[in-house]
Amino acid sequence: MMEIQTQSQVHGLTTPTAAARKKDAEAKENLWSSILNEVQTQSNTKLPTNKLVLVVGDNASGKTTLIAKLQGVEDPKKGSGLEYAYIDVRDEYRDDVTRLGVWILDGDAGHNNLLKYALNEQNFPHTLVILTLSMTTPWSLVDQLQHWMKILDDHIASLKIDPEEKQQCQARLMTEWQNYCETIDDLDPGSPIKRTNRLPSVDDELDALPLPEGVLTTNLGLDVVVVVTKTDYMTTLEKELDYRDEHFDFMQQWIRRFCLMYGASLFYTSVKEDKNCDLLYKYLTHRIYGLPFRTPALVVEKDAVLIPAGWDNMKKISILHENMQSCKPDDYYNDIIAQPPSRKTVSNRESEIQTEEEQAFLARQQQLLQQGQTPARGESPLRSQPGNGGKSAARTPVATGAQGSPKKIDGKIAPGTQSGEGVLANFFNSLLHKKSVSPGSAAAAAAAGGVAGGVGSPAGGGGGGGGINPASVTSSTPLSSRVNGTSETTASDKLSMRTDAALELDRLARSVKKDLDFSTAQSDC
Repeated sequence: MMEIQTQSQVHGLTTPTAAARKKDAEAKENLWSSILNEVQTQSNTKLPTNKLVLVVGDNASGKTTLIAKLQGVEDPKKGSGLEYAYIDVRDEYRDDVTRLGVWILDGDAGHNNLLKYALNEQNFPHTLVILTLSMTTPWSLVDQLQHWMKILDDHIASLKIDPEEKQQCQARLMTEWQNYCETIDDLDPGSPIKRTNRLPSVDDELDALPLPEGVLTTNLGLDVVVVVTKTDYMTTLEKELDYRDEHFDFMQQWIRRFCLMYGASLFYTSVKEDKNCDLLYKYLTHRIYGLPFRTPALVVEKDAVLIPAGWDNMKKISILHENMQSCKPDDYYNDIIAQPPSRKTVSNRESEIQTEEEQAFLARQQQLLQQGQTPARGESPLRSQPGNGGKSAARTPVATGAQGSPKKIDGKIAPGTQSGEGVLANFFNSLLHKKSVSPGSAAAAAAAGGVAGGVGSPAGGGGGGGGINPASVTSSTPLSSRVNGTSETTASDKLSMRTDAALELDRLARSVKKDLDFSTAQSDC
């Protein structure tokens, strides 16, 4: 009775029918359907995984270093051809993570054919292009812009893209420019609602406004971000090439006008000084994934310019014209920013010495010996002694005293002394180069024998019988001329002077005992 009464109270004193039970079943099914729809809606809001970034630019423009900075990699590895990398992207509001694919094209013109693998009909609507320029070569910035934009334009024209799809991409770029407004910094950072740069109070009629002058005159249908890298080099340009603020303003207004033509954004970055790198990452995620980007345009610092697509126009660019005194905005770019004359790089390293082939060296030495010439050798420590003016020790047979007077020859031979070795060296040299015996040469031989006897005889003195006899020495004897202090030289003397005395001294040092016996025998005779 209690159950029936309770049931009657709940259903208004009516008993449950089949229709009521069917209604409850439908309500449960609708509940599951709503849960499934909610899950499906949440899955659609996840970050897409098919987005790509194509990086182009000349060699040494900082492409690999810039992407490594966006990845958080400290030691980038540069490749060649067409490189692939990825950047981790995290959505803090949806608590979602995805990977942004990055293609880096080599600046060499021979690799332009690889562009078809990075940008094709399938990924065209999902690709953003980064064009890098380096501040280290400011005189070629405009040429690089024109060169790479022409390559992109020609490549896109060669793709078989559905005309309707390409038109939609072009219309999307126009709409983004027309709907751009300044950002609001006081938005609730915890709000999961997708936010854009547009003010909530702006009327939707702004969509119908025409594009400003000079904007999107060439619509590729691609988001393009022009990145000027290595802006820390501006200090070097000021010091070495006398660049002034008006030169940098002239460059900036040229680049900004070019960006207007293609509807591109502009970033000045420096990986070395970490300028605008984080902002570039946030801006890329904003343009590709629609994540919030609340940083307004930055044009105050010349090396950290940030101009989002849609902010700029010709009127804002004309503000830079006020600082130009020595040039005009419409002047030819390379007339104002001219390339400096090339300077030869002075290397502090010594020039590399190439060694001669061994057989060629020996053949050349043999030819010199056959011609009666002594091969030239470098100076060695054995050839010169300190204090003698760099002259060869073997070419000074007699050591002189402080007053310059000749020193008497000692009876004992001293192999280690300079005088004994020099006399013996000249004696043997004269024997080696004597080709014919003449009456005059006999006196030279006798004089040489006297010298050897004077040196080798223990009792020989400066004026002894075994010593040098000045009367028996002729002018044709180089040894006697040197011992007597004369400066007379003959052809034979010059030839003997060219002989390598170091070899003779080395041989004499190894056979001291034999030389002593030889000099003693000469004295006995």
